[in-house]
Amino acid sequence: MGLLIGMDEAGYGPNLGPLVVTVTVWEVPGSPREFDLWGAMAGVASQSPTKEPLRLQIADSKMVYSPGKGLVALEKSVLSALRLVGRLPQTLDELSEDLKSQISNFQFQIPPWLVGRDLPLPTEIDTSLIGDLATKWLECCRRAGVTLKTIRSEIVQPERFNAIVRECDNKALALSRLSLNLLRSVWNPDDDQPTLVICDKHGGRNRYDDLLAEVLDDRMVFAVGESRERSVYRVGSTELRFQMKAEANFPVALASLVCKYVRELSMQVFNQFWAAHVPGLKPTAGYPVDAVRFRQDIATAQLRLGVSDDVLWRER
Repeated sequence: MGLLIGMDEAGYGPNLGPLVVTVTVWEVPGSPREFDLWGAMAGVASQSPTKEPLRLQIADSKMVYSPGKGLVALEKSVLSALRLVGRLPQTLDELSEDLKSQISNFQFQIPPWLVGRDLPLPTEIDTSLIGDLATKWLECCRRAGVTLKTIRSEIVQPERFNAIVRECDNKALALSRLSLNLLRSVWNPDDDQPTLVICDKHGGRNRYDDLLAEVLDDRMVFAVGESRERSVYRVGSTELRFQMKAEANFPVALASLVCKYVRELSMQVFNQFWAAHVPGLKPTAGYPVDAVRFRQDIATAQLRLGVSDDVLWRER
């Protein structure tokens, strides 16, 4: 057996709301470099949109979600996947706890929009559908000899994001360190089990060997090849690939969906909180330009509520 690990993020660009980084870990028969997880999951999932209730769209979150489409496709895939690892969160808070990594023990102020304003789940589909989908997916996994071992996320609110960026003095480096520390929490580089790790490239970075050595306590990292399209490394029995369009790989695509689902739910709660204090307030997705408009619209309420800029606004 081998391990297939995929990692992705959502919310790197916005000024408002969390950055979410997610890793999914799959055990597969044989060599992970040769195993076709898309083929193994063809009975329940594909990259194409579907109207079939008991089929899933697993793809880059930009293909699965848009404000016009709503959360249905995202919710089906993410909550069904969580059921495969024995989780059925009833609220956003439970979802965050279920995904919480072992490195998330940071003491920062909980943003006021997350205090006492929990969001019930699911938001757009029936819970019974999740059970039916998970049953079908589990049977598909059993036939293929595949197990979804874990799903873990780092949900990084603005105050913590700002602190990490200040420490790194570089936004891209902050993302890389968060991602690789999350990876390290689910991956043992000394394990003899053949492992393939795939994640999206971080900005324009082509070299990752120094960052890998940093989180691996200076274990030997062998650079197989470094280019604009893909940078590949070996650490023991593990091959790590940082590549463009990594969401074409099933484990990365699922990680992308989890990230997007958590961020969209977080922004729902965020917008609900501020709308309760500013009548007629137009919601925001948190991205630059509109985030500036939103910040101006809530300025009086922010001052009245005593919400600091550091808790609200991501500086970079």
